[in-house]
Amino acid sequence: MTEEKLSGIVEAMDEELYHAHPALSSTGARLLLKSPAKFDYQRSHPRAGNRAFDLGHAAHTKVLGIGAGVIAYPDEHLTASGNVSTKAATLAWADEVRAAGLTPVSPAEIHAVDAMAESVLAHPQARVLFEAPGERELSVFADIDGVPVRARLDAFVSGAMPIGVDLKTTRKTADADGFGREAADLGYHVQEAWYREALAAAGVKLSKFLFVVVEKEPPYLVGVNELDIIFQEMGKAAAAEARRRYRSGMETGVWPGYSDDIELASPPAWAAMLSEDLYGSEMSI
Repeated sequence: MTEEKLSGIVEAMDEELYHAHPALSSTGARLLLKSPAKFDYQRSHPRAGNRAFDLGHAAHTKVLGIGAGVIAYPDEHLTASGNVSTKAATLAWADEVRAAGLTPVSPAEIHAVDAMAESVLAHPQARVLFEAPGERELSVFADIDGVPVRARLDAFVSGAMPIGVDLKTTRKTADADGFGREAADLGYHVQEAWYREALAAAGVKLSKFLFVVVEKEPPYLVGVNELDIIFQEMGKAAAAEARRRYRSGMETGVWPGYSDDIELASPPAWAAMLSEDLYGSEMSI
């Protein structure tokens, strides 16, 4: 892990060097919001690459034209039905090619990645964003609230009204309603705030931050979504809390987990409403 002090916008930074830098990323911030203890554990036990992220990484490479190359699993690592084997030898092979800077996907997934990229570039708004003048995978480093932070935009559209763009793949839906639910669940509003604030510290104020979302299943539908002002305010507050938790942990060496007390678990609002619809308002205890 490099300890080099970086500040401002860094163009054409190697992906591996970026991810190895110790400054706090939006992924780390979101993990801090779940549990500082989990964040601290992951710092010393970094996750190896896994199949869950490979298809998304491959789609990024295809659409952006940069990033980790893509390689198909050879026949000896496929089952009779064409699926990727779960045997130890296959897992070891995948780890080796990831270490070499490649993203392993099945032959069927290569076709899916091509179709996803075609779908993205066939969308009129998405195509304009990815073909507009600017930078791809733009890295930004800053100090915010005494915390060294980093961000990496999939696309940065330059000009008088600069736009930040993030490409997402989903197994859910790419429309605004579906993406709104996924954004709340996965903390994409925190990511947007993180990127906006890092760029602002580097002297760039975004006019918009847009998420280009493509579904992982045919017909690979695409949505271009912008989080509303409520989401944006939620993201700012959450990002500030993540930085506070980071400072506290670094200063005290204490990274708390969950409560030591007995906690009362309540159903989410949607579950309570569904129960009322199905069984009526009088529920026996």
